[in-house]
Amino acid sequence: MSQFFQVHPENPQARLIKQAVEILRSGGVVVYPTDSSYAIGCLIGDKGAVERIRRLRQLDDKHNFTLVCSDLSQIGLFAKVDTRAFRLLKAHTPGPYTFILGATREVPRMLLHPKRRTIGLRVPGHPIAHALAEQLGEPLMSVSLILPGEELPMNDPYEMRQVLEHHVDLIIDGGYGGLEASTVVNLADGEPEIFRIGCGDPSPFQGDEA
Repeated sequence: MSQFFQVHPENPQARLIKQAVEILRSGGVVVYPTDSSYAIGCLIGDKGAVERIRRLRQLDDKHNFTLVCSDLSQIGLFAKVDTRAFRLLKAHTPGPYTFILGATREVPRMLLHPKRRTIGLRVPGHPIAHALAEQLGEPLMSVSLILPGEELPMNDPYEMRQVLEHHVDLIIDGGYGGLEASTVVNLADGEPEIFRIGCGDPSPFQGDEA
């Protein structure tokens, strides 16, 4: 049976954020809101928790997992960021974007795309997601909360409670979530390439503007 925390979406209660991080550190799987949609996350090095998320989402080994970071300095530890990529990251984080970058050795192999050695990274502009990553002191391994057979993320915390209470350890209710996942931009191959259009405006990464 999962726990259910009602957390203020603009001023997250520090006590509840600390309890959520304790659940993550003990191997928990946590549902939480971001500035795009709700996501499901765990510690990046917790193999058991990662496999639980894989099963829940029915993901294969080619899925690009995302590391949700509190700021750009965290991204620099886990991804290879050249000058151009850094300029784009600085201009568009925090925000509803996931950036695909070459991974450093800090990223566990089980999270990498098996051939490309890439990882997704983002700095969400949602106070709850930011507070979790900041309190944790490291990124959360994360994927959008889109269940198998569905095209849109779950957005009603009470529906999540009914559907997921035996599959996750904590659901953070930060109000209704968005119905679009983040926009995914590949920066690993030089020129920016849009992998998925979501709630982030893709135009800064298209054509001459990029």
